[in-house]
Amino acid sequence: MSTRKEIVSSFYEQVNEDERLLRSRHGQLEYRTTMEYIHRYAGSGSRILEIGAGTGRYSIALAREGMNVTAVELVTGNLQILRENSKGIPSISSYEGDATDLSLFDDNSFDVTLVFGPMYHLYDPVDVNMAIDEAIRVTRPGGVLLFAFISVFGIMYANYLSGNWARGEEENFTADYRVRHFKEQLFTGYDVAEFEDLFKEKPVDWITTAGVDGILEPIEEREDFCIKDEDFDRFARWYLNHSEKRELLGTTNHLLYICRKR
Repeated sequence: MSTRKEIVSSFYEQVNEDERLLRSRHGQLEYRTTMEYIHRYAGSGSRILEIGAGTGRYSIALAREGMNVTAVELVTGNLQILRENSKGIPSISSYEGDATDLSLFDDNSFDVTLVFGPMYHLYDPVDVNMAIDEAIRVTRPGGVLLFAFISVFGIMYANYLSGNWARGEEENFTADYRVRHFKEQLFTGYDVAEFEDLFKEKPVDWITTAGVDGILEPIEEREDFCIKDEDFDRFARWYLNHSEKRELLGTTNHLLYICRKR
């Protein structure tokens, strides 16, 4: 039986994660919108922890802005790229580690904690709660946490409307249409309310839930899809102003749950 780390690492060995947020319009929108939300709660001198930092797109950018960044990444290959790309930046440190065990760090150590990858790949309720609890533990009282997660409906729209709907339905839903979470799924998606419910008994206060990439991913493969740079800038500003609308959240692929530690 493969471990969760082996399954996740095997996937990231086959993709160029370092270019994911640059090479497509939906990736660019995800990065731009996410950075807008980070900047609402963090600024120069903030102590930032990014859990699931990937190759460091966010961590490195924030460190260059003068924030004190600590990056944690599960996948060895991604961490190696992060360390190579962050050479010469003194305000960033990086560690190989799992979101479910942040024992390297003391309680109340960070102003803002970013959990930007782990919730995509955690399927067991025990591990899910451990990751949430650990992120909260290391964040100072009054600090803000941003958890990225994937809409199960966004997964269906983006990946299973090209003649393989039945497979997607079987992977992501039970026979009575309840959302499924299991190890071999690799990317696990949530109903928005289901994800928000994970925090009901946690010592945090909900700030907002926001989409970060809209419907771009499922439509970007269309032959007639085109957004020029000037239009994309305008579209991104428009999207940011509507990114928290409840009626739009299920159709976006990636989302943020944002809360403040009590």
